[in-house]
Amino acid sequence: MKTIMTDKKTAQGLSRGLTNYGDTGFSLFLRKAFIKGAGLTDEALSRPVIGIAMTGSAYNPCHGNTPQLLEALKRGIMLAGGLPMEFPTISLHEGFSQPTSMYLRNLMAMDTEEMIRAQPMDAVVLIGGCDKTVPAQLMGAASAGVPAVQLITGSMLTGSHRGERVGACTDCRRYWAKFRAQEIDQAEIDDVNDQLVPSVGTCSVMGTASTMACISEALGISVPGGASPPAVTADRMRVAEETGRVAVQMAKTGLTPEKILTPEAFENALRVLLAIGGSTNGIVHLAAMAARVGLELDLKALDRMGRDTPVLLNLKPSGEHYMEDFHSAGGMATLLRELKPLLHLDALTCTGRTLGEELERQSAFAQNVVRTRANPIYPQGGIAVLWGNLAPGGAVIKQSAADAKLMEHTGRAVVFENSADLAARIDDPALDVNADDILVLKHIGPKGATMPEAGYLPIPSKLARAGVKDMVRISDGRMSGTAFGTIVLHVTPEAAVGGPLAYVQSGDRIALSVSQRSLQLLVSDDELARRRAATPLPDTSAPRGYRKLFMSTVLQADRGADFDFLQPPITGKVPRG
Repeated sequence: MKTIMTDKKTAQGLSRGLTNYGDTGFSLFLRKAFIKGAGLTDEALSRPVIGIAMTGSAYNPCHGNTPQLLEALKRGIMLAGGLPMEFPTISLHEGFSQPTSMYLRNLMAMDTEEMIRAQPMDAVVLIGGCDKTVPAQLMGAASAGVPAVQLITGSMLTGSHRGERVGACTDCRRYWAKFRAQEIDQAEIDDVNDQLVPSVGTCSVMGTASTMACISEALGISVPGGASPPAVTADRMRVAEETGRVAVQMAKTGLTPEKILTPEAFENALRVLLAIGGSTNGIVHLAAMAARVGLELDLKALDRMGRDTPVLLNLKPSGEHYMEDFHSAGGMATLLRELKPLLHLDALTCTGRTLGEELERQSAFAQNVVRTRANPIYPQGGIAVLWGNLAPGGAVIKQSAADAKLMEHTGRAVVFENSADLAARIDDPALDVNADDILVLKHIGPKGATMPEAGYLPIPSKLARAGVKDMVRISDGRMSGTAFGTIVLHVTPEAAVGGPLAYVQSGDRIALSVSQRSLQLLVSDDELARRRAATPLPDTSAPRGYRKLFMSTVLQADRGADFDFLQPPITGKVPRG
């Protein structure tokens, strides 16, 4: 009788992770019998098995090109001698996930990890694009430890409204602000709605989806050139085919995520996050991803890094272009080439070559979307980290998309206790607010409200109609990477766990100084202590289900809002120094 390999470290293909029936020979015999029912031969089953984590869904138009990607990906796998095996996982779309896709990111990460563990595969391709899908997949794959490569679904094309080029979702917010200010009517906002998303794919600006695509390539966990091709292009299909070939190669060499997701790789990713004017969400996701391989994101070191990493990418909301323009300009290779003096070029990528070696293989040409370091879009990194008595654990601001006049500002707080309070009062004509005030929204952090993208507080309608375009806004929540404005986010600790934000009252004075990286509540320590003693914390417990798990184990934003039991012990920090 033929010997069956069952050792976890040496088993390959269908022999990996055999179901426990108490007889390993029978386990493999039964597995092969069932899979042959799908028409597969022994020759096919002898090849390296490449799992494909599928996230296509009618509720996820960002992944609407999945059938075409799958065809090209399978072609690449089979041309390289592998056997493709797709399997479904949770799919998350930002606009179709209630209360927010962030609430379900960790569930998707767990689903991805456990399905990789449970099913026999020598490598896995992760198909993702919309905001939380890519970090969820990379978190899960990092924990599972099987060779993995990310395949990005790609950005949508841009549309046209009355001769003006538009794209989701920075222009969504810009036109909605015009509608709230009564600058455009219902008929025009309806017309805009038809043109903002002219194809499937992720947002066409440097929102969270594009940010995570760029970060994936910077980490070396997606193939070179994989970040920028739009979803419906031939270039995107060729990336999918190449991803299949690379996945088979990784299966044969045993190139697992921990060999790619090194401190050097994360430092490269952080440089890219700063240089692209990336989404503030990128910090939360990178913190969670790094923690899965035992690394802690050091916000103070990140801020120091940001002081000598200018914004080079001229994309909305920090600039003027769209992702398809970035792709035409050479994509990430063009950006990385300009950042070379700041990067770890010896970091290993999924191809088995280093980042430096990959850049040597890419051609350079003149373009106007990626600036030089001598002529940046913004002189420092797109994101700054703030500290002070209002944010002892830190807060962030996307300074490249803020109003320069408001980044050194002291004003009176106008406080909203939660999202319901905001909705009830923000457009009340009697609201006591003026343009110099600071809008404060509490209880939208991880435990307060599962951290929705509600940090982009709308300008009160009476001020919007008077022409006010921006105000300082502060919360313990998040905002979309497509958004713009002088908005302070991720205030840590959050209000729901007793952070100082919980005790801010309307009429208090708050001082914001981005140059000094300071966020101060101008209230005495004694008064804060009095308020703390008089203010009970909300009950954030849940009676059952996933919400109970979430509320009892979710960490704060600086720890990636991951679940505490999913993170191994910390062994190092990034960035270092």
